[in-house]
Amino acid sequence: MTTKSQRIKPWQLPPHKTYIFQNANIVDSERGLIRKECTVKVSNGVIDEIKEGPLLDTQGAIIVDLEGRFLCPGLIDAHVHLMAVPGFEDLSKAFGNPFAVSAFRQPYVCQQMLSRGFTSVRDCGGATYALKEAIEDGVFPGPRLFLSVHALSQTGGHADIRGPHDHEQCCGGANGDLGRICDGVEDCIKATREQIRTGADFIKIMAGGGVTTPTDKLENVQFTAEEVKAITTVAGNADLWVTAHAYTPKSIRHAIENGCRGIEHGNFLDEPTAKLMAEQGAFLTPTLVTYAEMNDLPGYLPPESAKKNSVVLEAGIRSLKIASEAGVTICFGTDLLGPLGSAQTREFSIRSEVLSSVDLLRTATVNPARMLRVEDRLGQIKPGFVADLLVLESNPLEDINILDSPDKHLFAVMKEGRVYHSRWSKLPVDAPTPVSFIQ
Repeated sequence: MTTKSQRIKPWQLPPHKTYIFQNANIVDSERGLIRKECTVKVSNGVIDEIKEGPLLDTQGAIIVDLEGRFLCPGLIDAHVHLMAVPGFEDLSKAFGNPFAVSAFRQPYVCQQMLSRGFTSVRDCGGATYALKEAIEDGVFPGPRLFLSVHALSQTGGHADIRGPHDHEQCCGGANGDLGRICDGVEDCIKATREQIRTGADFIKIMAGGGVTTPTDKLENVQFTAEEVKAITTVAGNADLWVTAHAYTPKSIRHAIENGCRGIEHGNFLDEPTAKLMAEQGAFLTPTLVTYAEMNDLPGYLPPESAKKNSVVLEAGIRSLKIASEAGVTICFGTDLLGPLGSAQTREFSIRSEVLSSVDLLRTATVNPARMLRVEDRLGQIKPGFVADLLVLESNPLEDINILDSPDKHLFAVMKEGRVYHSRWSKLPVDAPTPVSFIQ
């Protein structure tokens, strides 16, 4: 019998199943150790119980013997742009597409991210509340979304995609897919409120120059102090905080000193600025893989952007080391655009040159959970936490690079207690609405 709610939303997922995972080696991402030979019970999308040895009450549950495999928290990518969809050969077509072109491809991008083990992602400009709502409702599979809606940029800033010969005032990115241009305190206040109204979980600003935009230099500082303070004040009034795209010490300080709590990229970070970030409790989300991938794909960037990309690529590893040594809380991000998105897990391999496997796993679990203020329910395997779980063949605390080979090591992906992706016959996918066979 079809219920009223099923008629209204026919894509609703079936009720959660209860799972009991036996002989599980639990990856404790916070303490950096393995809890051996545990039993984990998942009910109603939540981790219900964990104990050493078997559970006594298994009635009505699906029992899965992990046979010593590793149960890892779902991963969090804290810097993505879902609107920059694949299907185009160069950067110019990753941005500026008609909305429908991007919107109809974003479900594919979401599904692919989830299949790599990313059960949550933080979109830093472009994704809409409608996309988040569709995933939450079960219209199509994807990671849990945390949105900035549009990134805020000054005229000629990093979200202004117009070239130097474009003199249009009305439409040139003023409210484009990625960014919203705003100038002056009043306009910045209004733009911030508009992002909050349309579903922002945090506010993203462009506080300095970037690689992909044609008219700003990497060393540029963007927005005035008064504009940044206006944005952070409005965000704070809504109990949200602000993160800033910034590469140089000057632009990073400009953002932090005027109320921003996070920095995206930070490739030219120096020791004094890293110390300031640590003292202020600011989060850093480097995105090293995007520069490597743009460098490896000939012709993807226009010449002026390719020159800037080579500079930030060389500086990235050094800044990561500086931040780590200063005690800055580092989060995992990728910022991959268009066809480069398939390299999402490569960020683990690049960062492993500097960070230990334990620290690197924290950047993709407990650290971004803290940054997103969901550390009480995401990023760890504990009773009461959401059942975002990965079944792994090997121990990521010994070699984090296994996460860069999901085809070999990632057996299954569970999000909110449902199996969305599986290569293991003992744990089949259960998220789609089941088909009733005629014969």
